[in-house]
Amino acid sequence: MDITSDTHSQHISQQYNQDLETIKTQLMAMGGLVEKQLQEALAALLEGDSQLAIRVRDNDTSVNDMQLKIDEECVRILARRQPAASDLRLVIAVIRATNDLERMGDEANKIARNALDLIESGRIPQGSVEIRHISEHVRSMLRDSLTAFARFDTELALKVVQEDASVDSEYTTAMRSLATFMMEDSRSIGGVLSVMTVLRALERIGDHADNLAEHVIYLVKGRDIRHTSVEELDREDLGRSDKR
Repeated sequence: MDITSDTHSQHISQQYNQDLETIKTQLMAMGGLVEKQLQEALAALLEGDSQLAIRVRDNDTSVNDMQLKIDEECVRILARRQPAASDLRLVIAVIRATNDLERMGDEANKIARNALDLIESGRIPQGSVEIRHISEHVRSMLRDSLTAFARFDTELALKVVQEDASVDSEYTTAMRSLATFMMEDSRSIGGVLSVMTVLRALERIGDHADNLAEHVIYLVKGRDIRHTSVEELDREDLGRSDKR
């Protein structure tokens, strides 16, 4: 059965309704925090702001704490409510999504730590253009995947899944360019390796945003597409999802 944004408001128990809405709301709050961490980590890197990088690094535990809190609430719902059908899919999707968001937080923290190294070296070497370009794409994927989850929007989720291939292609091209630059100027190796680490972190965040979008499709359609190629998805009609 497909679900919509109203599906989880049909229980006799108002408390059950509230429990389900709570985990969804908490997930959106966690996503918002991860978005902020990523935005600030990138700003610290590109603007050379060491204090901002330190703040991102020190706030990493906040994301971890939110994951633990949401997971505990999900376990409580599973134990007390024994949800079935779409409610069970919601709880499972939230648990999976918190794991991806926590991993994104780790990658944002990695960007902040590399920003500190680059700032201490006195400059951001070759690669800032690539970082700006890929980061804009990845941040858009993260924002859209969270919006898709909030609205049960499978069309937007599918768009995110399809965009992941573009990020992978941009990442590969950027890494090749940076490798060539290192070979031409051995003095740049240390800085360029840090930039490569940042690009790898961004690519991984894109992968996790892709995962979030796949969770939305599982939640709404009951379809697990984690091992389905984009080409196969293009040939399928996942249908139009109802949105708020």
